[in-house]
This record gives sequence, structure tokens and C-alpha cells, in this order.
Amino acid sequence: MKKVDFDNGTITNNIIQTALPMLVAQVISLLYNIVDRIYIGRIEGYGTRALGAIGLCFPIVILIGGFTNMFGLGGAPLFSIELGKNNKSKARDILNTSFRLELLTGIILMIVCELFASRILSVFGATADELRFSVPYIRIYLTGTVFAMISTGMNPYINAQGYSTIGMKSVLVGAVANIILDPLFIFTFGLGVNGAAVATVISQFLSMLFVLHFLLGDKNEFKLFFERPVTFPYAREIISLGLSSFVMQCTNSIVSVACNSVLMKTGGALYVSVMTIISSVRQILDTPILAIAEGASPTISYNYGAKRPKKVGQAISLMAAAGILYTCLMWIFIEKFPLLFIKIFSDDTALQQLALRPLHLYFFAFVFQAFQYSGQTVFKALNKKKQAIFFSLFRKVIMVVPLTYLLPYAFQMGTDGVFTAEPISNVIGGLACFATMLATVIPELKKMYREEGAGNTSAPAL
Repeated sequence: MKKVDFDNGTITNNIIQTALPMLVAQVISLLYNIVDRIYIGRIEGYGTRALGAIGLCFPIVILIGGFTNMFGLGGAPLFSIELGKNNKSKARDILNTSFRLELLTGIILMIVCELFASRILSVFGATADELRFSVPYIRIYLTGTVFAMISTGMNPYINAQGYSTIGMKSVLVGAVANIILDPLFIFTFGLGVNGAAVATVISQFLSMLFVLHFLLGDKNEFKLFFERPVTFPYAREIISLGLSSFVMQCTNSIVSVACNSVLMKTGGALYVSVMTIISSVRQILDTPILAIAEGASPTISYNYGAKRPKKVGQAISLMAAAGILYTCLMWIFIEKFPLLFIKIFSDDTALQQLALRPLHLYFFAFVFQAFQYSGQTVFKALNKKKQAIFFSLFRKVIMVVPLTYLLPYAFQMGTDGVFTAEPISNVIGGLACFATMLATVIPELKKMYREEGAGNTSAPAL
């Protein structure tokens, strides 16, 4: 498999060669994550109610993803920076530390969440009617926690070595299995909602096997090694940088709990189903911009470690421009064809019509997502922990959560207030993050130019 040449390839080619397989992987991963909801929403007789009940499980799923990303996306930029410095020994230690953290944390999370699943879901707002669907589903889903964390968390290290196509295939294995197994377990075997969870766990296991095959195989230069006692070198650095990804995921979990709680009180269980649909549409629309950002990240980190400020600036510019163009086009598309997205998850006409206005409100300022993702990606890629963590907290915890309670009650907007909180935070949070990134990064890249003695003190094109 051809490896991306971060040393000699052009910035555009490096990003495209990394981002395109990532985009395919993200789309596949998206199918992996939402195919359960597509099938569950179509279960005859109780699909709409079950869809809302499964939506109440999202905070737990998001929390697991937060820990996964803390060790995966937290360590991968450090791994890439060390590769740029040609420090392979430290890069190997970072990869192995991340693997051990994923494994240990996955075991702990599985045990704790299994023990308290019912109580946790009750706190999230589940009533007895929702609990009969959500508790069995999440308990089966949790048995695959370790599989999911290793397969997803170690993928960034495969991509960081330039093997983005292999990273894509690891996701493809699980997604194809899930798409095939879901209808089999849900409808053919008659397991309903529980069948969706069983299919997901089997798919996560297959994906993990593929990842481990690469990490233990000949193509991987940075082998997993097992020693006694097992140590965790560079764990602090990985966690501190990955904390921004963890906080972002955890704040998404908090937002999900807040939204579902307020919607249950102001609109009823049907509006939780609406939010489940909108959250799923959000995942669809976020997928390409995430691929662009994650595709640019190894290039930014590698060239930053190799002291190539011009290439760092070019990568940031390309990433931001592509993200802004994409979000503008998608905003137009969703405004013109909203039902196209809603119908993916439900054939209930009443639910489709109810979801139209919330969908328009929620995505009103979608273009500003590009500014948020661009800024956050650069902060993580350049190992700027404080900025990455602050802006993860700023948009969600400082803005979205308070607005979710303030707008429906203090401003008497009802359910509209819940869906309006997101675009307000997108505008303010996105612009603040991107502006701070520019103000922080441009002076640093100028300084790198001067230290190189390049005779060019102008900033890279940003």
C-alpha cells in the first residue's frame, strides 16, 4: 500500500492523499453509527418510540468516544511531531502508551456503565417506557467497549504513518458487517432493538481484529510490545493534549442530556425523537469537514515538528478554505431539501413534519462549524493544549448548555429555544476560536521563519 510522503510531497497532495481515505472512512463510520437508527426507526409498531429511547443512550456512547479520542487524537499529533523530528523511539512509546490506555480504560468503562446503566439513563430523563428499550440496548452495546476503543482509538496512528487507506479499510470491515448484520438480527431473528446492539458489537470486534493485524504486522514500523511491568510513558502528555477532544465529546454528552431533558418537559417524548433525527443528520453533515480537518492534522503536525513553517501555513489555509466552502454548500442544500435528510431515519409522516422547523433552526449557522473545527484542529496539531481545551469548553459548556435552559424558559421560546442554542454558539464560538488561532499561530510561524534565516519575515498565507 502506497505511503503518503510527508517529506517530499506537496501540501495539497499530502492532505488529499490523507483526507480522501479518511473521508471514505468517516462516511463508512457514519453508516456504522447511524445504521442502527435507520433500521430501528422502521420497526413496525414501536419504531418512533424506540428511536427516542435509543437517543437517550447517546450521552453514554459519546462519553466512551471521548475517552477513545483523548488517547487516540491526543497521542497521534505528538506521534506525528516526533516522526517529523525523526525521533522514532519516542514515537513508538507514544503509540504503545495510547494502546494500553485504550485497553485499560475500555475495561473500566464497560464494568462501571454496565453496573449503573439503568440509573444513568434515568438521570438522563428516561421514563419506564423508554427504559424497556434503552437499558437492554446499552448493556449489550457496552460489551463491545474495548473493541470500539481499540479500533477507533488506534486508527489515527495508522493514518499518521501515511497508511490512510489501511485506516479506511479497518472502518470498512466493521461498517459492512454492521450493515449486513443489523437487518438480520433486528428483523430476521426478531431481536428488535437488542439485535441492533448485537450486530454493532460483532462489527466492532471485527474492526478491532483488522487494526490489531496491522499493528502487529510487518507494515507497521512501530510494533506493539508487551513488557512486565506494563508502563505508561508519555501518558501525561497524551492525556493533556487529548483532553480537548475528551472535553469536546463530554460537553456533547452534557448538551445531549440537557437538550433531551428540556425537550421532554417542553415538548414531550416525540421531540426527543426529533432531536435524535437532527443529531443523526448533524453526524452526516459533519463527516466531510471532520475528514478534511483530520486529513490535514498529520501534515500540520509533521511539518511543525520538521520546522517547515511555510508548509504548516499552507496546510492550515487549505483546510480552512475547504471547510468553509463545504459548509456553505451543505447549508444551502439542507435549506432546500430538508425532508431528504429526515426521511433517512423515519417514514412517520407526522414526525417528519414536526422535525422540519427544528432542523432549519439548528442548522441556521452551520457554516461557522468550519471556523470551529479549523481552529481546534490547529491547536491540537501544534500541541497547544490550553487553547484547545478552552474552546472545547467555551462553545458547549459556557454557551450551549446555559442557552438550552435560558431560551426555552426565560425567553419563552419553548422547544424552539433548544434548537436555537446551537446556531448562536456556532457563530460566537466558531469566530472566537478561529480568530484566536490566527492571532496565536501567525506570530509563531513568523518567528520560525526568522530563526531559519530564510530572509522572509512575512507570514504564511493564512
